[in-house]
Amino acid sequence: MSIEVQEVTKIYGAQKALDSVSFKIGSGEIVGFLGPNGAGKSTMMKIITSYISQTEGVVLVNGFDVSQQPMDVKKSVGYLPEHNPLYLEMYVKEYIRFYADVHRISKARVEEVISEVGLTPESHKKIGQLSKGYRQRCGLAAALLHDPEVLILDEPTTGLDPNQLVEIRGLIREIGKTKTVLLSTHIMQEVEAVCDRVIIINKGKIVADKSINELKDGKEQLLEVEFDLRVEEQLLKKLPKIIKVINLHDTTWQLTFDTNEDMRPAIFDFAQENGLKLLQSQVKNQDLESLFRSLTK
Repeated sequence: MSIEVQEVTKIYGAQKALDSVSFKIGSGEIVGFLGPNGAGKSTMMKIITSYISQTEGVVLVNGFDVSQQPMDVKKSVGYLPEHNPLYLEMYVKEYIRFYADVHRISKARVEEVISEVGLTPESHKKIGQLSKGYRQRCGLAAALLHDPEVLILDEPTTGLDPNQLVEIRGLIREIGKTKTVLLSTHIMQEVEAVCDRVIIINKGKIVADKSINELKDGKEQLLEVEFDLRVEEQLLKKLPKIIKVINLHDTTWQLTFDTNEDMRPAIFDFAQENGLKLLQSQVKNQDLESLFRSLTK
């Protein structure tokens, strides 16, 4: 396992930021780490990188204990924090060379990583002259410079425009071919586009851990239907394979069936048998955003 988190708790004074958190991430996975503000995402990432220590529990990164072997952990982890720390008066190449000196890495690697993150056209500029997208590339270059096996990205696409988003997502996918990536974000489409798996944390606890394929291939079917007249809930509960009935408003209902079979024909038959007109019937299977909202509201 590249990352192994075992029963980790973090307490700040009277506040429990993390409460017995456990998960594992295998080599080569790209995992989205989601949660509302204050859920514990950044705290967990800082513990994984040995930036802060946990109150209880064990964290292993590439087999190294973050508490007992912090230098080994830092050598094998690249970290891009939410607020990318850049020296705006430095030139791009000067900044990356500075990091190379810190890590005692050859100058040849500087040119290699600048090319890897697509910074070559901007490498002669001062960082303060760059767009937000290219500044993020600078941060990624610094995180990748020592060729770490694990990459931790905290809100890597905050503030980017749509074109920059696409570019950075593509870059993360490319990096994920050879490295383990854990990234936090509030953008659900980003996770669905980039990640293999999602972990959702709320109030310091893990509330979901699913592969993206599991989310897409759910065994339940969610339908939103609208009739021309009001319908009794008890009548809808007689539908085949129905497990949940929710009245959204007036004549519109959300129906959950214990099957992935298309139940719209059954709804049409139900309407005809009961003298109703079916005004709309839409499949609303639970996507990542609705799962997130249901688990964190």
